[in-house]
Amino acid sequence: MPPEPAGAPGQAPGTGGPEPPRPPQAPGGGAGQGPGKGETENAAFWEGSDGGPGGRRRRWPRILIAIGVFTALVVAGIGGLLWERQSSYNGNIDRIQGVMPDDDPDRPGPNVKGTENWLLVGSDSRERNTTGEGNRTWRPGQQRTDTIMLLHLPADRKKAYIVSFPRDAWVEVPGYGNQKINAAFSYGGPKLLIETVENLTGIRIDHYGAIDFEGFKSMTDALGGVTVNIKETVYDPARKKQWTAGKQKLNGEDALLFVRQRYNLPNGDFDRIKRQQAFLRALAKQASDRGTLTNPLKLDRFLSALTKSISVDEGVSAGDLRSLALSMRGVRASDVVFMTTPHRGTGTRARQSVVFLDPAKSKALFEAVKTAKMDEYVRQHGAGGGGGAVS
Repeated sequence: MPPEPAGAPGQAPGTGGPEPPRPPQAPGGGAGQGPGKGETENAAFWEGSDGGPGGRRRRWPRILIAIGVFTALVVAGIGGLLWERQSSYNGNIDRIQGVMPDDDPDRPGPNVKGTENWLLVGSDSRERNTTGEGNRTWRPGQQRTDTIMLLHLPADRKKAYIVSFPRDAWVEVPGYGNQKINAAFSYGGPKLLIETVENLTGIRIDHYGAIDFEGFKSMTDALGGVTVNIKETVYDPARKKQWTAGKQKLNGEDALLFVRQRYNLPNGDFDRIKRQQAFLRALAKQASDRGTLTNPLKLDRFLSALTKSISVDEGVSAGDLRSLALSMRGVRASDVVFMTTPHRGTGTRARQSVVFLDPAKSKALFEAVKTAKMDEYVRQHGAGGGGGAVS
């Protein structure tokens, strides 16, 4: 496979270029592609080697503090959760009908016993279209996923692994040929996005969780703000916002701006992913802080805001959520491992700035998830993201 053309000088993924063309009405290839070409290129992706450019947890008396259920689904981190009002909180969570793909031979096989894989998304739409009532009013082409994460839970629940996908990753979208990965949600909603991720990774997705990014605002404000550490002063020209270097306590509105910025960051979308991971870790840490857990009103406001901002697939029952929380009650913030799908850099396709995933390195990561050997993978390859100062 020939090397991919380089992107415009200084242009990071997601920082410019036109939107991808509308897909063809009939399945079988992307814009400008013949039928079946996407499948061929997907196989070449995996086979080729030169495709693309180079404190312990605290308990609150009389209340079960479960670790990870909603926070793992939403903030991809750790938080203390209150179950005294389980029925009320569960009632806040919307169930999405018909999200999971049909169980046919084309899907990846079952996961290793006891493990779970969740696909977590946040939408870049300003409307509430990925959670709650918005799922029933979704329209093709109206929104894309701003954040795509794979949450892998090993059978022993001693850790949680969060793998972020660059939203501009150039992948095969079933029925539409090669496109940016975030276009899958626009073209076919959550179901097509799940099919796209399964097709790319060979990993079976057990459940789906979505967050309304506006929910970040209410969750952050419910906690009285969340502190992040900014590496250097940077200006966001799109929103006319300047971030000052050092530790900054963000209110809800600023938190939303912080996790969404991609213009004028040194590494574009890659830095945005790091920002999102850092914020999610900080949000989870704040949620599990003694000042939150020992303040019934504050904790209730946070959990109410959190559960009103998320949706899960219809196969997730209240009992499932409770069991998941109980199984993760020993997990700490330091046990959550953040990473990003390995890539070879940026380039252009169909006049778009895109990210080319690294075939060999990505395959090794996905295989580790499939075979439940993530601890071994991290020992060999390391992991990063979510901690320290960010751009």
